[in-house]
Formats: sequence, structure tokens, C-alpha cells
Amino acid sequence: MSGLLTRWFQRNFSNPQAVALGLLLIFGFAIVLILGDILNPLFIAIVFAYLLEWVVGTLSEKGCPRGVAVYTVFTGFLALLMTTVFVFIPLIWKQVSSLLNDVPDMMVKGQEKLLHLPKEYPDFITEQQIQDLIASVASDIGSLGQAVLSASMSSLISILALVIYLFLVPLLVFFLMKDKEIIIRWSLQWLSKERKMVDRVWVEVNDQIGNYVRGKVAEILIIGTVTYIAFALMGLNYALLLSVLVGFSVLIPYIGAAVVTIPIAIIGYFQWGFEAQLWYMLLAHGIIQALDGNVLVPILFSEAVNLHPVAIISAVLLFGGIWGIWGVFFAIPLATLVKAVLSAWKENTEDVVEKDFTLSI
Repeated sequence: MSGLLTRWFQRNFSNPQAVALGLLLIFGFAIVLILGDILNPLFIAIVFAYLLEWVVGTLSEKGCPRGVAVYTVFTGFLALLMTTVFVFIPLIWKQVSSLLNDVPDMMVKGQEKLLHLPKEYPDFITEQQIQDLIASVASDIGSLGQAVLSASMSSLISILALVIYLFLVPLLVFFLMKDKEIIIRWSLQWLSKERKMVDRVWVEVNDQIGNYVRGKVAEILIIGTVTYIAFALMGLNYALLLSVLVGFSVLIPYIGAAVVTIPIAIIGYFQWGFEAQLWYMLLAHGIIQALDGNVLVPILFSEAVNLHPVAIISAVLLFGGIWGIWGVFFAIPLATLVKAVLSAWKENTEDVVEKDFTLSI
């Protein structure tokens, strides 16, 4: 048994490049797990830098000096950020406040509907079951109210953190774009010169992360905008808030679309009941989701590595559990990283086996 383990270890870790790649991955994941919360502004800045680098690169290819391109794109980024913070977020918060104010009325209407069910379907449900359900929901609502109160008590800390993020993130984005080459050279000096495996994995994953981040942000904006237009034309309450939820639901493949449909259906029901408007709205929502999965995603992610749905869902669950919202956002790039590492490692192992076989002959 010990001989088998020794041969396996020699086959997989005899190459210094494989060892360097393994140590680099362990170090990277350790940094994320230990310092993830502290480095959140840096992670956010890296995401924005990936997005803006594509625009900077495009301007540079057309003859614009990189310095001018960086300052121009960064100015546009700041303008968009300020518009989002001071225009769109207050509008969304206004709809959230309106929804919270309407929740008691929705609860009363829902309770009245539930109390009629035993009379309409006495063979399937009893009045005691309805009372137990109402008590359970009331208890959950009370717990939610306490959570909201606790959150409001810590709002000062949240506002302070938001102010810090609004200052740090744009500053980091600017320097990540401006000093990109300097940062890369500084990072490479800590790596071994024999790093073909690391370079191969980096090139593949770097392209995939860039394509994924740009594609995912574009998908969020397109789906959110189209959904808002559809909901607003139909007169659905809280159209902006719900369209934002639909937009961000694409971060969680397959699961997000199913989960976000629940609040949409509930709000539509309390607004229209089981009238035709409800079904038209749900039909429009379903069409948008179908077009997203079958048309938009293949266009935006045509260059992405093809991953099986089981692999994608497993990556969302695994990395989301380890790294929270960032793990969900980067689940597909991280799965791509794992796939690239396994592919490079497999080729390295095959080369070692072939070399050993040649020497034995």
C-alpha cells in the first residue's frame, strides 16, 4: 500500500511545476478564506477593473494612448457609479419601503383567503390546519421584524462601511487599470521561472474570467432592463424592485430564476388576484427567462468553457458555501479554474509516465 502511495505521489508531484501550481492554489484559497471579508473592496475593484479593461483595451487598439484611455474610462465609471448611488438606489429603496408598508394589508388579505379554503375544500384541509399555518407565518413575520429592527440599529455602521467602499473601490479600480503592468511584474517576481503549468492555467482562466464577468454584468443589465419595461407596461407594483431581483437572479444559474418567480407571483396575485393580468405577467416573465437561457446566454458566453449543469450547480453550492455571494458570482470561473488545473495536471502526469516508460526501455 505504501509503495502504491509513493508511486502516486512521485507521478503527480515529482515535477516542480506541479508543486508550484499546487502551492499557489493553496495559498490563494487560504487568503480568500482567512482574509476574504477584509479584502472585499479589493475583490469588488478587481471585478470592475476586468469590466473596464475591455473598454480601455479597445480604445488603445484604436490608437488612443493607454493613459488617456484609462482616465477617460475611469471618469465615465465614476459618473455611472454616482448616478447609481444617488439616483437608482434611492428609487429602489423607496419601493422597498412601500412594499414593507403594504405587507400588513397583504397579510390580512392572505389570511381572509386562507380562511375560506376549509369551506371550499373541506375534504382536503381543515380550519385547524389553517389556524396553525397562520400562527406559523405570524411567528416568522415577527422574527423578520426583529431582524429588520436589529439591522436598522446597525445602520450607522453600514453607512460608514458604504462610505469607505465608495472611496476605496474607485481608488483601487483606478490604480489596477493605471498600473496593471507594474502589478503583474511585481507579482511574477515571486514565482519560479519554471512555471509553464502556472502560465498555461493563468492564460486560460484569465480569459474565461474576463469573458464571464463582462458577459454576466451585461446579462444582468439586459434582463433587468427588459423585465422592468415589461412589468412597467403591465402596471405591476414595485416593477423596479422586482426587475432588479430578476436581474441579479441570473447570478445563480437555474435556481435563481425559479426562486425569484415566487415574490413576482405573490405580488401579482395580491394586485390582480387570479385575473388575466396575472397570467399575462407570468407569461411575459417566462418568455424573458426562456430567451435569456436559450438566446442571450449562448451569445454572451459563446467563448466560455462548456460546463455540465450538474458541475455548475455543484460549483454554486460549494463555492457559495465557502465564500458567500462572491463564491456564487465566481462559481463558474472557479469551476473553470478547477477544470484547467485538472487538465494541466493530467498532461503533466502523462508526460511523467511517458518519460518513465521511455527511461525504462
